[in-house]
Amino acid sequence: MGEPYRVRPHHREVTFHCVADNLRQSFRALAGGRPRGSLLELPGVSIASLGVTFQMFNAAFPSEPIETRTALEERLRAAKNHFDSQALRWAFWVCEDWLAPGVRRRLSRTCETWGLRLSSDMPGMAAKGIQRPARKLPDITVRRVQSAQTLDDFRALGSACFHVPISWFSEVFDAGMAAHDAFVCWVGYRDGLPAATAATVSAHGVIGLYNVATAPEYRQRGYGEAITRYAIDAALRESGLLEESTPVVLQSTSEGLRLYRRMGFQPVTRVLVYSSIP
Repeated sequence: MGEPYRVRPHHREVTFHCVADNLRQSFRALAGGRPRGSLLELPGVSIASLGVTFQMFNAAFPSEPIETRTALEERLRAAKNHFDSQALRWAFWVCEDWLAPGVRRRLSRTCETWGLRLSSDMPGMAAKGIQRPARKLPDITVRRVQSAQTLDDFRALGSACFHVPISWFSEVFDAGMAAHDAFVCWVGYRDGLPAATAATVSAHGVIGLYNVATAPEYRQRGYGEAITRYAIDAALRESGLLEESTPVVLQSTSEGLRLYRRMGFQPVTRVLVYSSIP
């Protein structure tokens, strides 16, 4: 398993490290205890893999700055060797601020030589203190994923919204999620029907927001904002953190960017994901 990853002491400052470290911790939370999971620290690269079909969740992350192309290739080689030994497709998740400018410019070209192609490019965003709603939000009933029904609803909505096969999504969010304390999932219901989902990971004084999804028929009506605010408030209550001093981080889709800016989030980095080429 290797030495635990050392979280940097300046988490209270809203820097890209807040995004990078919480993102990695979210994968560690999901991977821990899995029969095919891997939590491994290699020189300059951290492995947090669920051992699943969906390669985005068999992940490698930089664990220190990358100054040269040679250093990048050493990390990619180490990660590839590990995943090849497990016969798994995988993904390299990197906040661009880990990379020196010259390495950053050639990142896609270098990754392609190691069988990886850019699959996601997302702003990594952070906020200290969430702005008040600018409009009245709809009433929803929010339930924590702690039963077979809420888990099925969380899977189905996530699968549809993120365009991932339900079998893949169900493998990632398996039956163990009902008892999970580190990766907390929520489903928001309107008139008994699942309308939106969200999840949070609280670690080292930072709250990470993940898996925000809204069913198509409920979009542009405030349901995504309602479940987002509920999940953040619940994480603050459960962790005992103070809202005005607690960084909240996320990776935004293009659809969610306007909402998150309205709530007070600002970009602090770009999160790039390079996945195994089929």
